[in-house]
Amino acid sequence: MLKNTLLKATEAGAAELKRFFNGSFVISNKEGINNLVTEADHAAEKAIMQVIQNDYPDHFILSEESGEIIQDSTYKWIIDPIDGTVNFANGIPICCVSIGLEQDGKMIMGAVYNPIMNEFFFAQKGFGATLNNQKIEVSKKTEVIKSCLVTGFPYTYLDAPNGPIQVFEKLIRKGVPVRRLGSAAIDLCWVAAGRFDGFYEHNLQAWDSAAGFLMVEEAGGKVTDFNGYAYSPYQPHLIATNGKIHDELLGIVNGANF
Repeated sequence: MLKNTLLKATEAGAAELKRFFNGSFVISNKEGINNLVTEADHAAEKAIMQVIQNDYPDHFILSEESGEIIQDSTYKWIIDPIDGTVNFANGIPICCVSIGLEQDGKMIMGAVYNPIMNEFFFAQKGFGATLNNQKIEVSKKTEVIKSCLVTGFPYTYLDAPNGPIQVFEKLIRKGVPVRRLGSAAIDLCWVAAGRFDGFYEHNLQAWDSAAGFLMVEEAGGKVTDFNGYAYSPYQPHLIATNGKIHDELLGIVNGANF
């Protein structure tokens, strides 16, 4: 029942994303330049929450646009109604609905759906990860220098040692291809699918990574914070890799040369 609700909610949000994509809609700005929210974000969030609250009215919800709907429940739904809103608003088809489900503080399921590219990722703790119902696995690269990486940059950026720009520069000066797609949820799913060998980002919110980090782990990869500890979506730093390049990339992000 939980899985069915997750899939229905993800599909409902994606239907709104697709309905508005490349159409006309109201755009407003949150804190920070180009930190957008659109009419479609709100419509997708409403559709998602209607499904969840209809099936589980007593469950806790954390959603990007509405914040927390606090309930005394062991279950928490973590929702990003449209991840990659700037892409979406500009007609770039790298955007998605992302929903993670926690039980007792542990992520047990996640779904990420990009209806424009027709890619539906799903993971369940202990059962692996899939793309359009086909099993996916992380890549087998063993060195950062031979890897293809992806990252993102925060909307509000303070110039700090080993910050996003410095790490990016260090990698690209060595010739490592580092992409910037604009959707952390898709970045994580593409690591899970073996398209990227690793992903790092300095400032994520829980709804950005809740579903995607489980996807990487269930596809055989590794996800930690910048200290190398088990990842929690309630802190900002994330490194997700195929596992084989994890320690090397972790060192680079923390200032090591290579």
